Amino acid sequence: MLKTSISTVGGLLIATSLSTAAVAAVCTDDLKILAQPRGSLTLLEERAAEFEALSGVSFTIDFLNENDRRAKSRAEASTTGRYNVYYIDEANVALFAENEWIVPLEKHFPSEFHLDDFDPSRLTVGSYEGDLYFAPIQGGGDFLYYRKDLLDAAGITPPTTLDELKVAIKALHDPENNVYGFALRGGRGSGANVWRWMTYFRGFGGEWFDGDTPTFNSEAAIKATETYLELFQYSPPGTSTGSWTEVTEAFNSGQVALIVESSPLAGLTEDASSSAVAGKVGYTVPPRPLTGGGYGHGLAIGAKANRDEAALDCAGLFIGWATSQDQEMQRLEQGIFGDLNRQSVFASDEFAAKYSGNIATALEETAEFTTVNFWPNADWPDLGDRWGIILEELIVGSRSDIPEALNELEDYANDLIARR
Repeated sequence: MLKTSISTVGGLLIATSLSTAAVAAVCTDDLKILAQPRGSLTLLEERAAEFEALSGVSFTIDFLNENDRRAKSRAEASTTGRYNVYYIDEANVALFAENEWIVPLEKHFPSEFHLDDFDPSRLTVGSYEGDLYFAPIQGGGDFLYYRKDLLDAAGITPPTTLDELKVAIKALHDPENNVYGFALRGGRGSGANVWRWMTYFRGFGGEWFDGDTPTFNSEAAIKATETYLELFQYSPPGTSTGSWTEVTEAFNSGQVALIVESSPLAGLTEDASSSAVAGKVGYTVPPRPLTGGGYGHGLAIGAKANRDEAALDCAGLFIGWATSQDQEMQRLEQGIFGDLNRQSVFASDEFAAKYSGNIATALEETAEFTTVNFWPNADWPDLGDRWGIILEELIVGSRSDIPEALNELEDYANDLIARR
Protein backbone atom coordinates (compact mmCIF):
# COMPACT_ATOMS: atom_id res chain seq x y z
CA MET A 1 0.00 0.00 0.00
CA LEU A 2 1.08 3.55 -0.68
CA LYS A 3 0.92 6.12 2.05
CA THR A 4 -2.45 7.87 2.02
CA SER A 5 -2.86 11.52 2.95
CA ILE A 6 -6.23 12.33 4.53
CA SER A 7 -7.84 15.65 5.38
CA THR A 8 -11.28 17.12 5.79
CA VAL A 9 -12.73 20.15 4.05
CA GLY A 10 -16.38 21.12 4.32
CA GLY A 11 -17.10 17.75 5.89
CA LEU A 12 -15.55 15.95 2.91
CA LEU A 13 -12.90 13.35 3.62
CA ILE A 14 -10.09 13.74 1.10
CA ALA A 15 -7.83 10.75 0.40
CA THR A 16 -5.13 11.39 -2.17
CA SER A 17 -3.51 8.05 -2.92
CA LEU A 18 -4.68 4.68 -4.14
CA SER A 19 -3.30 1.28 -3.31
CA THR A 20 -1.04 -0.34 -5.87
CA ALA A 21 -3.24 -3.43 -5.82
CA ALA A 22 -6.29 -1.36 -6.71
CA VAL A 23 -4.84 -0.06 -9.98
CA ALA A 24 -2.06 -2.41 -11.06
CA ALA A 25 -4.24 -3.94 -13.77
CA VAL A 26 -5.23 -0.58 -15.26
CA CYS A 27 -1.96 0.51 -16.86
CA THR A 28 0.04 -1.59 -19.30
CA ASP A 29 1.98 0.96 -21.39
CA ASP A 30 4.08 3.97 -20.45
CA LEU A 31 2.34 7.32 -20.87
CA LYS A 32 3.28 10.27 -23.06
CA ILE A 33 2.22 13.77 -21.97
CA LEU A 34 2.46 17.00 -23.97
CA ALA A 35 2.65 20.11 -21.79
CA GLN A 36 4.21 23.53 -21.30
CA PRO A 37 6.82 24.14 -18.61
CA ARG A 38 5.50 24.63 -15.09
CA GLY A 39 7.14 24.16 -11.74
CA SER A 40 4.37 21.81 -10.69
CA LEU A 41 5.06 19.48 -13.62
CA THR A 42 8.77 19.47 -12.85
CA LEU A 43 7.81 18.26 -9.37
CA LEU A 44 5.84 15.44 -10.97
CA GLU A 45 8.93 14.31 -12.85
CA GLU A 46 10.86 14.26 -9.59
CA ARG A 47 8.20 11.97 -8.12
CA ALA A 48 7.86 9.66 -11.13
CA ALA A 49 8.80 6.61 -9.05
CA GLU A 50 5.69 7.21 -6.96
CA PHE A 51 3.45 6.99 -10.01
CA GLU A 52 5.23 3.88 -11.23
CA ALA A 53 4.63 2.22 -7.87
CA LEU A 54 1.00 3.26 -8.10
CA SER A 55 0.32 2.23 -11.70
CA GLY A 56 3.05 -0.12 -12.84
CA VAL A 57 4.13 2.19 -15.70
CA SER A 58 6.23 5.31 -16.13
CA PHE A 59 5.61 8.54 -18.03
CA THR A 60 7.47 11.15 -20.05
CA ILE A 61 6.51 14.80 -20.46
CA ASP A 62 7.42 16.71 -23.61
CA PHE A 63 7.60 20.42 -22.80
CA LEU A 64 7.01 23.24 -25.28
CA ASN A 65 6.42 26.95 -24.74
CA GLU A 66 2.78 28.05 -24.75
CA ASN A 67 2.38 28.95 -28.43
CA ASP A 68 4.31 25.90 -29.64
CA ARG A 69 2.42 23.67 -27.23
CA ARG A 70 -0.90 24.92 -28.58
CA ALA A 71 0.16 24.39 -32.19
CA LYS A 72 1.64 20.93 -31.67
CA SER A 73 -1.22 19.71 -29.50
CA ARG A 74 -3.70 20.66 -32.25
CA ALA A 75 -1.59 18.97 -34.89
CA GLU A 76 -0.98 15.83 -32.85
CA ALA A 77 -4.49 15.43 -31.46
CA SER A 78 -6.05 15.80 -34.91
CA THR A 79 -3.70 13.39 -36.73
CA THR A 80 -1.42 10.80 -35.15
CA GLY A 81 -2.65 11.41 -31.62
CA ARG A 82 0.50 10.05 -29.99
CA TYR A 83 -0.07 11.64 -26.59
CA ASN A 84 -2.13 10.03 -23.84
CA VAL A 85 -2.53 13.31 -21.96
CA TYR A 86 -2.67 16.86 -23.30
CA TYR A 87 -2.13 20.07 -21.40
CA ILE A 88 -4.87 22.40 -22.65
CA ASP A 89 -6.31 25.73 -21.59
CA GLU A 90 -9.70 27.39 -21.38
CA ALA A 91 -9.32 28.98 -24.83
CA ASN A 92 -9.09 25.65 -26.67
CA VAL A 93 -11.37 23.35 -24.66
CA ALA A 94 -14.18 23.91 -27.16
CA LEU A 95 -11.94 23.18 -30.16
CA PHE A 96 -10.63 19.92 -28.68
CA ALA A 97 -14.02 18.80 -27.39
CA GLU A 98 -15.95 19.60 -30.58
CA ASN A 99 -13.45 17.61 -32.65
CA GLU A 100 -13.41 14.73 -30.14
CA TRP A 101 -9.64 14.99 -29.74
CA ILE A 102 -10.13 14.57 -25.99
CA VAL A 103 -12.74 12.68 -24.00
CA PRO A 104 -14.86 13.71 -21.00
CA LEU A 105 -12.80 13.27 -17.87
CA GLU A 106 -15.14 12.35 -15.05
CA LYS A 107 -15.78 8.72 -16.03
CA HIS A 108 -12.04 7.97 -16.00
CA PHE A 109 -10.95 10.12 -13.03
CA PRO A 110 -10.56 7.90 -9.91
CA SER A 111 -13.16 8.88 -7.32
CA GLU A 112 -10.53 8.62 -4.58
CA PHE A 113 -8.98 11.83 -5.89
CA HIS A 114 -12.21 13.81 -5.41
CA LEU A 115 -13.08 16.09 -8.29
CA ASP A 116 -15.44 17.96 -5.96
CA ASP A 117 -12.45 19.22 -3.96
CA PHE A 118 -11.35 21.51 -6.81
CA ASP A 119 -12.32 25.17 -6.75
CA PRO A 120 -15.70 25.11 -8.58
CA SER A 121 -14.81 28.00 -10.89
CA ARG A 122 -11.82 26.09 -12.24
CA LEU A 123 -13.98 23.11 -13.10
CA THR A 124 -16.35 25.48 -14.88
CA VAL A 125 -13.67 26.73 -17.28
CA GLY A 126 -12.53 23.16 -17.93
CA SER A 127 -16.02 22.20 -19.08
CA TYR A 128 -17.82 22.38 -22.40
CA GLU A 129 -21.51 21.76 -23.03
CA GLY A 130 -21.97 20.12 -19.66
CA ASP A 131 -18.94 17.81 -19.64
CA LEU A 132 -15.68 18.32 -17.75
CA TYR A 133 -12.63 17.84 -19.98
CA PHE A 134 -9.64 18.76 -17.84
CA ALA A 135 -8.51 18.67 -14.23
CA PRO A 136 -6.93 22.03 -13.34
CA ILE A 137 -3.19 22.33 -13.03
CA GLN A 138 -3.41 26.10 -12.67
CA GLY A 139 -6.12 28.72 -12.82
CA GLY A 140 -8.06 31.31 -10.96
CA GLY A 141 -10.59 34.08 -10.96
CA ASP A 142 -10.14 37.78 -10.26
CA PHE A 143 -9.23 39.77 -7.18
CA LEU A 144 -9.39 43.45 -6.49
CA TYR A 145 -5.87 44.10 -5.22
CA TYR A 146 -5.56 47.26 -3.15
CA ARG A 147 -2.74 48.96 -1.30
CA LYS A 148 -3.91 48.96 2.31
CA ASP A 149 -1.38 51.63 3.29
CA LEU A 150 -2.48 54.05 0.55
CA LEU A 151 -6.20 53.53 1.14
CA ASP A 152 -5.80 53.88 4.92
CA ALA A 153 -3.79 57.09 4.57
CA ALA A 154 -6.50 58.57 2.33
CA GLY A 155 -9.38 57.34 4.50
CA ILE A 156 -10.77 55.19 1.67
CA THR A 157 -12.43 51.82 2.24
CA PRO A 158 -11.97 49.06 -0.35
CA PRO A 159 -14.45 49.81 -3.16
CA THR A 160 -17.31 47.38 -3.66
CA THR A 161 -18.87 48.99 -6.76
CA LEU A 162 -17.47 50.34 -10.00
CA ASP A 163 -18.55 53.87 -9.05
CA GLU A 164 -16.67 53.57 -5.74
CA LEU A 165 -13.66 52.22 -7.62
CA LYS A 166 -13.59 55.26 -9.90
CA VAL A 167 -13.71 57.60 -6.90
CA ALA A 168 -10.85 55.74 -5.21
CA ILE A 169 -8.74 55.68 -8.38
CA LYS A 170 -9.09 59.42 -8.91
CA ALA A 171 -8.32 60.20 -5.26
CA LEU A 172 -5.19 58.02 -5.17
CA HIS A 173 -3.83 58.91 -8.62
CA ASP A 174 -0.63 60.90 -7.99
CA PRO A 175 1.75 60.44 -10.94
CA GLU A 176 3.99 63.29 -9.78
CA ASN A 177 4.90 61.03 -6.87
CA ASN A 178 5.02 57.93 -9.09
CA VAL A 179 1.68 56.51 -7.89
CA TYR A 180 -0.98 55.68 -10.46
CA GLY A 181 -4.57 55.02 -9.49
CA PHE A 182 -5.13 51.91 -11.58
CA ALA A 183 -3.48 49.69 -14.18
CA LEU A 184 -4.98 47.92 -17.18
CA ARG A 185 -3.80 45.68 -20.00
CA GLY A 186 -3.70 47.49 -23.32
CA GLY A 187 -1.72 45.08 -25.49
CA ARG A 188 -3.70 43.19 -28.12
CA GLY A 189 -4.89 39.63 -27.63
CA SER A 190 -7.83 37.48 -26.54
CA GLY A 191 -5.89 36.75 -23.36
CA ALA A 192 -4.55 40.29 -22.92
CA ASN A 193 -6.59 43.50 -23.29
CA VAL A 194 -9.73 41.59 -24.29
CA TRP A 195 -9.48 39.39 -21.20
CA ARG A 196 -9.76 42.38 -18.89
CA TRP A 197 -12.29 44.25 -21.07
CA MET A 198 -14.66 41.26 -21.01
CA THR A 199 -15.32 41.63 -17.28
CA TYR A 200 -16.88 45.04 -18.01
CA PHE A 201 -18.72 43.80 -21.10
CA ARG A 202 -20.31 40.86 -19.29
CA GLY A 203 -20.81 42.86 -16.11
CA PHE A 204 -22.88 45.40 -18.04
CA GLY A 205 -25.03 42.56 -19.42
CA GLY A 206 -23.27 41.95 -22.73
CA GLU A 207 -23.61 38.69 -24.69
CA TRP A 208 -21.47 37.58 -27.60
CA PHE A 209 -24.08 35.77 -29.69
CA ASP A 210 -27.75 34.90 -29.92
CA GLY A 211 -27.45 31.57 -31.65
CA ASP A 212 -25.30 32.33 -34.70
CA THR A 213 -26.13 36.03 -34.67
CA PRO A 214 -23.49 38.38 -33.20
CA THR A 215 -24.96 40.63 -30.51
CA PHE A 216 -21.88 42.33 -29.14
CA ASN A 217 -22.29 45.62 -31.00
CA SER A 218 -24.52 46.64 -28.13
CA GLU A 219 -25.04 49.27 -25.48
CA ALA A 220 -23.17 46.99 -23.05
CA ALA A 221 -20.13 46.75 -25.35
CA ILE A 222 -20.07 50.49 -25.99
CA LYS A 223 -20.32 51.23 -22.25
CA ALA A 224 -17.62 48.64 -21.48
CA THR A 225 -15.26 50.16 -24.02
CA GLU A 226 -15.93 53.72 -22.90
CA THR A 227 -15.29 52.69 -19.28
CA TYR A 228 -12.10 50.85 -20.18
CA LEU A 229 -10.76 53.86 -22.06
CA GLU A 230 -11.76 56.20 -19.22
CA LEU A 231 -9.89 54.14 -16.63
CA PHE A 232 -6.82 54.00 -18.87
CA GLN A 233 -6.23 57.66 -18.05
CA TYR A 234 -4.98 56.49 -14.65
CA SER A 235 -2.77 53.62 -15.87
CA PRO A 236 1.05 53.83 -15.87
CA PRO A 237 3.06 54.52 -19.03
CA GLY A 238 3.82 51.35 -20.95
CA THR A 239 0.53 49.62 -20.15
CA SER A 240 -1.29 51.00 -23.21
CA THR A 241 0.45 48.32 -25.30
CA GLY A 242 1.39 46.13 -22.33
CA SER A 243 0.24 42.79 -21.01
CA TRP A 244 -0.27 41.06 -17.67
CA THR A 245 3.47 41.43 -17.12
CA GLU A 246 3.55 45.23 -17.34
CA VAL A 247 0.48 45.60 -15.11
CA THR A 248 1.64 43.24 -12.41
CA GLU A 249 5.21 44.51 -12.37
CA ALA A 250 3.95 48.07 -11.99
CA PHE A 251 1.76 47.02 -9.07
CA ASN A 252 4.41 44.91 -7.34
CA SER A 253 6.96 47.71 -7.70
CA GLY A 254 4.70 50.03 -5.72
CA GLN A 255 3.58 52.30 -8.58
CA VAL A 256 -0.14 51.42 -8.55
CA ALA A 257 -2.85 51.79 -5.90
CA LEU A 258 -5.48 49.33 -7.20
CA ILE A 259 -5.81 46.69 -9.89
CA VAL A 260 -8.27 43.99 -10.85
CA GLU A 261 -6.22 40.99 -11.91
CA SER A 262 -6.08 37.21 -11.84
CA SER A 263 -5.83 35.66 -8.38
CA PRO A 264 -2.51 33.77 -8.89
CA LEU A 265 -0.74 37.14 -8.81
CA ALA A 266 -1.22 37.10 -5.02
CA GLY A 267 1.59 34.58 -4.64
CA LEU A 268 4.02 36.96 -6.36
CA THR A 269 2.69 40.02 -4.55
CA GLU A 270 3.40 38.43 -1.16
CA ASP A 271 6.90 37.30 -2.12
CA ALA A 272 9.11 39.84 -0.33
CA SER A 273 12.12 38.81 -2.40
CA SER A 274 10.56 40.23 -5.58
CA SER A 275 7.67 42.47 -4.45
CA ALA A 276 8.00 45.91 -2.90
CA VAL A 277 4.43 45.74 -1.59
CA ALA A 278 4.50 42.39 0.24
CA GLY A 279 2.43 42.71 3.41
CA LYS A 280 0.82 45.96 2.23
CA VAL A 281 -1.89 44.49 -0.02
CA GLY A 282 -5.50 43.57 0.64
CA TYR A 283 -7.56 41.17 -1.48
CA THR A 284 -11.27 41.10 -2.18
CA VAL A 285 -13.79 40.39 -4.94
CA PRO A 286 -13.99 42.65 -8.02
CA PRO A 287 -16.31 45.63 -7.58
CA ARG A 288 -19.84 45.08 -8.83
CA PRO A 289 -21.00 44.71 -11.55
CA LEU A 290 -17.66 43.42 -12.87
CA THR A 291 -17.56 39.68 -13.32
CA GLY A 292 -14.54 37.58 -12.45
CA GLY A 293 -12.54 36.29 -15.39
CA GLY A 294 -12.37 32.54 -14.89
CA TYR A 295 -9.43 30.83 -16.55
CA GLY A 296 -7.65 27.54 -16.21
CA HIS A 297 -5.06 25.22 -17.69
CA GLY A 298 -5.29 21.53 -17.07
CA LEU A 299 -4.68 17.93 -18.08
CA ALA A 300 -7.03 16.17 -20.48
CA ILE A 301 -7.29 12.61 -21.81
CA GLY A 302 -6.32 12.21 -25.47
CA ALA A 303 -8.78 10.25 -27.58
CA LYS A 304 -6.56 8.58 -30.19
CA ALA A 305 -3.63 7.33 -28.14
CA ASN A 306 -5.89 5.69 -25.56
CA ARG A 307 -7.49 2.98 -27.65
CA ASP A 308 -9.59 1.17 -25.05
CA GLU A 309 -11.24 1.72 -21.68
CA ALA A 310 -8.22 0.46 -19.75
CA ALA A 311 -5.96 2.96 -21.49
CA LEU A 312 -8.46 5.77 -20.86
CA ASP A 313 -8.60 4.80 -17.19
CA CYS A 314 -4.80 4.78 -17.02
CA ALA A 315 -4.64 8.31 -18.43
CA GLY A 316 -7.33 9.30 -15.93
CA LEU A 317 -5.29 7.78 -13.13
CA PHE A 318 -2.26 9.84 -14.13
CA ILE A 319 -4.35 13.00 -14.16
CA GLY A 320 -5.86 12.18 -10.77
CA TRP A 321 -2.43 11.57 -9.27
CA ALA A 322 -0.87 14.62 -10.96
CA THR A 323 -3.58 16.97 -9.67
CA SER A 324 -4.10 15.35 -6.28
CA GLN A 325 -4.18 17.04 -2.91
CA ASP A 326 -0.84 15.45 -2.09
CA GLN A 327 0.79 17.00 -5.17
CA GLU A 328 -0.74 20.37 -4.38
CA MET A 329 0.63 20.27 -0.85
CA GLN A 330 4.06 19.75 -2.38
CA ARG A 331 3.48 22.79 -4.62
CA LEU A 332 2.38 24.79 -1.59
CA GLU A 333 5.58 23.86 0.22
CA GLN A 334 7.59 24.99 -2.84
CA GLY A 335 5.64 28.27 -3.10
CA ILE A 336 4.04 27.51 -6.49
CA PHE A 337 0.94 29.54 -5.64
CA GLY A 338 -0.48 29.72 -9.16
CA ASP A 339 -0.78 25.92 -9.37
CA LEU A 340 -2.98 25.53 -6.29
CA ASN A 341 -6.56 24.61 -7.16
CA ARG A 342 -8.05 22.55 -4.32
CA GLN A 343 -10.37 23.82 -1.60
CA SER A 344 -8.75 21.51 0.94
CA VAL A 345 -5.37 23.12 0.27
CA PHE A 346 -6.74 26.66 0.55
CA ALA A 347 -8.35 25.67 3.87
CA SER A 348 -5.23 24.00 5.27
CA ASP A 349 -3.15 25.25 8.18
CA GLU A 350 -0.11 25.11 5.90
CA PHE A 351 -1.71 27.57 3.46
CA ALA A 352 -2.65 29.95 6.27
CA ALA A 353 0.89 29.83 7.63
CA LYS A 354 2.49 30.53 4.24
CA TYR A 355 0.02 33.10 2.92
CA SER A 356 -1.18 35.22 5.81
CA GLY A 357 -3.86 37.86 5.47
CA ASN A 358 -7.18 37.42 3.70
CA ILE A 359 -6.09 35.54 0.56
CA ALA A 360 -7.89 32.30 1.46
CA THR A 361 -11.10 34.17 2.25
CA ALA A 362 -10.86 36.14 -0.99
CA LEU A 363 -10.37 32.93 -2.98
CA GLU A 364 -13.52 31.46 -1.47
CA GLU A 365 -15.55 34.62 -2.03
CA THR A 366 -14.37 35.35 -5.57
CA ALA A 367 -15.26 31.84 -6.74
CA GLU A 368 -18.93 32.88 -6.46
CA PHE A 369 -18.38 35.70 -8.98
CA THR A 370 -16.02 33.88 -11.35
CA THR A 371 -17.49 33.03 -14.72
CA VAL A 372 -16.57 32.21 -18.30
CA ASN A 373 -16.59 35.61 -20.00
CA PHE A 374 -15.31 34.56 -23.42
CA TRP A 375 -17.33 32.97 -26.21
CA PRO A 376 -17.08 29.21 -25.53
CA ASN A 377 -16.49 28.21 -29.11
CA ALA A 378 -13.66 26.79 -31.19
CA ASP A 379 -13.49 30.11 -33.08
CA TRP A 380 -13.04 32.18 -29.93
CA PRO A 381 -9.24 32.70 -30.17
CA ASP A 382 -9.68 34.04 -33.72
CA LEU A 383 -12.51 36.41 -32.78
CA GLY A 384 -10.90 37.48 -29.50
CA ASP A 385 -7.56 38.23 -31.12
CA ARG A 386 -9.28 40.34 -33.79
CA TRP A 387 -11.05 42.42 -31.14
CA GLY A 388 -7.72 42.71 -29.33
CA ILE A 389 -6.20 44.48 -32.35
CA ILE A 390 -9.16 46.85 -32.65
CA LEU A 391 -9.28 47.54 -28.91
CA GLU A 392 -5.57 48.35 -28.80
CA GLU A 393 -6.11 50.85 -31.63
CA LEU A 394 -8.84 52.52 -29.55
CA ILE A 395 -6.60 52.60 -26.47
CA VAL A 396 -3.61 54.19 -28.23
CA GLY A 397 -5.86 56.60 -30.12
CA SER A 398 -5.25 55.50 -33.70
CA ARG A 399 -9.02 55.12 -34.00
CA SER A 400 -11.85 56.65 -31.95
CA ASP A 401 -15.26 55.55 -33.23
CA ILE A 402 -16.37 52.77 -30.87
CA PRO A 403 -19.62 51.76 -32.65
CA GLU A 404 -17.76 51.61 -35.97
CA ALA A 405 -15.10 49.41 -34.35
CA LEU A 406 -17.77 47.05 -33.03
CA ASN A 407 -19.45 46.98 -36.44
CA GLU A 408 -16.15 45.86 -37.92
CA LEU A 409 -15.89 43.11 -35.33
CA GLU A 410 -19.44 41.93 -36.05
CA ASP A 411 -18.60 41.73 -39.77
CA TYR A 412 -15.58 39.63 -38.87
CA ALA A 413 -17.74 37.37 -36.68
CA ASN A 414 -20.26 36.86 -39.46
CA ASP A 415 -17.41 35.83 -41.77
CA LEU A 416 -16.29 33.29 -39.16
CA ILE A 417 -19.78 31.84 -38.94
CA ALA A 418 -20.09 31.69 -42.74
CA ARG A 419 -16.82 29.73 -43.04
CA ARG A 420 -17.99 26.92 -40.74
